[in-house]
Amino acid sequence: MIIQIKVPPLPESISDATLISWQKEIGAPIIKGESLIDLETDKVVMEVPAPESGHLTHIFKENGATVTGGEILATFESITHTEISNTIEANKKHEYSKPSELSPAIRRIVLEKQLNIKQIKGTGKHGHLTMQDIQNHLKKDDHRTETKTPITTRLNNDEVSANSHETRPQKRVAMSRLRAKIAERLLQTQQHSATLTTFNEINMASVIAIRNEYKSHFQDQYGVKLGFMSFFIKAATEALKQYPIINASVDNNDIIYHGFYDIGVAVSSPRGLIVPVLRDTDQLNFAQIEKEIATFAQQANDGTIAYEDLIGGTFTVTNGGTYGSLLSTPLLNPPQSAILGMHTIKEQAVIEKGEIVIRPMMNVALSYNHCLIDGRDAVLFLKAIIANLETPEKLLLNL
Repeated sequence: MIIQIKVPPLPESISDATLISWQKEIGAPIIKGESLIDLETDKVVMEVPAPESGHLTHIFKENGATVTGGEILATFESITHTEISNTIEANKKHEYSKPSELSPAIRRIVLEKQLNIKQIKGTGKHGHLTMQDIQNHLKKDDHRTETKTPITTRLNNDEVSANSHETRPQKRVAMSRLRAKIAERLLQTQQHSATLTTFNEINMASVIAIRNEYKSHFQDQYGVKLGFMSFFIKAATEALKQYPIINASVDNNDIIYHGFYDIGVAVSSPRGLIVPVLRDTDQLNFAQIEKEIATFAQQANDGTIAYEDLIGGTFTVTNGGTYGSLLSTPLLNPPQSAILGMHTIKEQAVIEKGEIVIRPMMNVALSYNHCLIDGRDAVLFLKAIIANLETPEKLLLNL
C-alpha cells in the first residue's frame, strides 16, 4: 500500500517549517515509528515518524526546503513487519552510526558541523552517541585546527581577497530558524514596548541555610536536587498574587488580567535559549517545580521538548547567574509584560544594625513594559519577591 508522507499540522501561530534532513533513503527498510524527517519550526525540532513498516519510494522535498502543514513530502510503501525486521537484522551493525538513531538536537549539530559520526565513539547505552560525545569531538577538532596553519576561508564565490597577506579565516553560517526568531522577537520587543528595568538585591542567607540543611533529604525523598529556582518561582508566584498587573498583558487597547500563574523558565539548549512554561505554579510544590525544570532542561538538551510546553506564559524568570552574570537587563518575552532576572551570588559587605557584616547577596532585575506597569508597582513587586526570599519560612508555611 502506498502512503503519502505529509507535514503534520502546525500550531496556529506557526505558518511553515524547514526540512532539516531526511533520516532514511529511498528503498531503505524502515520500522513503524522510526524517524523519517526532522522539521524545524520557530520553536522546536519535530520528527515525522514512519506510519507503517516499509520504505520510501519517492521524495518530493529536499533538505532545506520550506514546507507548510499538510504538504506532501514523500510517498511510502508499507510492507510486512516481518520482512522489514529480517532485512534490518541482516544488515544490523554494532556501532551507533545511523543518523536516524540520533536525537534531533544531535542530528542538527552533526549536519551543521558536517561531522562524520563514524569517527565519533559513542559512550551512551549500546554505544549511542550523547551530546557530550559530540561536544568532546568538537573540542578535539578545535584543538587540531589551532595547531595547524590556518587557511583563508573563501568568501564571495570562493574568491580570496588579493589584498590580504595574513591568514584571516572567516566562516558564513545561516541562522537557524530559532536564532532568527529570537532576533526578530527581540527587535519587536524594543519597537513595540517601553521597557524599563528596576534593580535591587537579595540577602540569600536564609535560602542558602534552608537549602544546605535539607538538600540531601530533599533529593533522597523526591529524586531531584533542591535548587534556587524553585524558591524564586514560589516567591514570584506569591508576589504576582499581590500585584496582578505584573501578571497581565496588553492586547491592542485592552488589558488582559490572567487568573492563573504560568511562569516561563529560560533554559539553554544546543539550538539557543528557549522558555518552557511551568503551568499553574500556585498549585505546585517545591519538588514538583524542580522536577519539571529538570525535565525541561533534559528535553531541551535532547531536542525533544514539545511545542505546547513553549507557548503561553504570563511571566518569565531567567537565571544569568548560572553563567556568572553579576548584573543584566533581561528583555521581555512578548506578550508578557515583565521578566525577572536572577544573577550570581557574591559575598558582600553590608550594614546591619549599624555593623558591617558579610552576606551572600544576589542582584535581581525586573524589566517591565511601562506602557502597562507603573514604576511604583514594579518596585513594590520586586520588593515583595525579596521579602519572600529573605523570609522563606513564609513560602514554606504558605503565609
